[in-house]
Amino acid sequence: MSISFEGRVAIVTGAGGGLGRAYALELARRGAKVVVNDLGGSRDGTGHSDAARAVVAEIEAAGGVAMADGGSVTDGAQMAAMVARARDAWGGVHILINNAGILKDKSFAKMSVEEFRAVIDVHLIGSAICTGAVWETMREQNYGRILMTASSTGLYGNFGQANYGAAKLGLVGLAKTLALEGARCNVRVNVIAPTAATRMTEDLFPPELLGRFKPELVAPAALFLVSEEAPTNTILGAGAGVVQAAYVTLTKGVALDEPTPEAVAAQWAAITDRTGEIVPQAGAEQAMTIMQRLQGR
Repeated sequence: MSISFEGRVAIVTGAGGGLGRAYALELARRGAKVVVNDLGGSRDGTGHSDAARAVVAEIEAAGGVAMADGGSVTDGAQMAAMVARARDAWGGVHILINNAGILKDKSFAKMSVEEFRAVIDVHLIGSAICTGAVWETMREQNYGRILMTASSTGLYGNFGQANYGAAKLGLVGLAKTLALEGARCNVRVNVIAPTAATRMTEDLFPPELLGRFKPELVAPAALFLVSEEAPTNTILGAGAGVVQAAYVTLTKGVALDEPTPEAVAAQWAAITDRTGEIVPQAGAEQAMTIMQRLQGR
């Protein structure tokens, strides 16, 4: 089965380099009209450049169709204007890849509230703003594919990235809720946790591994998750050509004879036993499993 994006309009944020550039180029190569959004700042969010225009030039040189947008994902008016431009030019918006991000790494003991908030604002709030800008368009046209960019840091933690990890796991919760809310209108929402050597991560990789973790090797998973046949409410990890599935699971649990901390301690092994664990598709399933345990099932 060949995956095509002919007739689709895609917005990719943070597409001036790295992963976003790889996504934009491949979407355009497969027929999508692409809005290349990038504020053009450094990885800590400061400064500006013409990165988005450079990627558009690459797409056009290869025979594709694209437009540049230099708006900030944290500015609702700028994101609304970006979506309006795409709709006016191409008739709709079918795909949104929320990829823009910054880093302000520091141990939590040394991290200021401002440094924590800045990363949350770009990754989490910015993704919510961009998604809000396309949401009604996608609902009205009864078609939408949205991809949130999480991280292994959000899923599993990483020293020195408390702000980044909080934002990235927040995106998982946002995606899971929007997957439920968008289902009626054929709006599918998924999450990718990429591992790639980009401007954001280049100093974290040993030099000998940089070539193996090219952004282009994450693009196949990302594009599948925004394709017509994409699943919804899925988390994929991707890097170096390897694609993995990640899950938020729930154990069967234990009905305590006495509701005390001592009872929790005594039953700890049974509480954390993963035999028969489930992958809830909505938050209400936790309450349902509690009721089942109380009923002895």
